[in-house]
Amino acid sequence: MATNLNIDMKLLDEVYQLGNFKTKKEAVNVALKEYIQKHRQKDILKFLNNVDFDKDYDYKKARNR
Repeated sequence: MATNLNIDMKLLDEVYQLGNFKTKKEAVNVALKEYIQKHRQKDILKFLNNVDFDKDYDYKKARNR
């Protein structure tokens, strides 16, 4: 699907060079995928920060059952 975007060329050129991409399209697609991945990881970290861990849990004792 063809889309016209007004992209900051300095940013695009920097991403293009840092990633050694063959095309600008590839650079944009990878940048978008990394953006999505980063935000999903933040959501996972928020979830993990809400988990209550038992400080007295002895994993070594549980292994010997």
